[in-house]
Amino acid sequence: MSALPSWWEGAEKRVPESLDDLHGPAEGVVDLPIEVAWSGLTSFDVSDPRLRLSMYHLVIAVGRRVDVERFLCAEHVRNDWPLLRRLIPRPLCRIWEERFPTLVQS
Repeated sequence: MSALPSWWEGAEKRVPESLDDLHGPAEGVVDLPIEVAWSGLTSFDVSDPRLRLSMYHLVIAVGRRVDVERFLCAEHVRNDWPLLRRLIPRPLCRIWEERFPTLVQS
């Protein structure tokens, strides 16, 4: 019997090449597609830090690269990283911090 593949296999492909590729809104309400927000809230006011952190956690954890680029705002990722890194799974946190070392210095 073969082992199941790791949940994190290929996760680095979901991370953009640059934080400049993140074009999500800095304010207002974001409606996530059912493929990302399939349980619980689907609309998030990114002006509210708690809702934004919840949404960013969700998009980073389960979103495709196109979702990450479409829904996340680079400025918010930079500013929120000290809190956000506590919410996302460690393997994803490592991938993001290896790709974007400036996040660690935030």
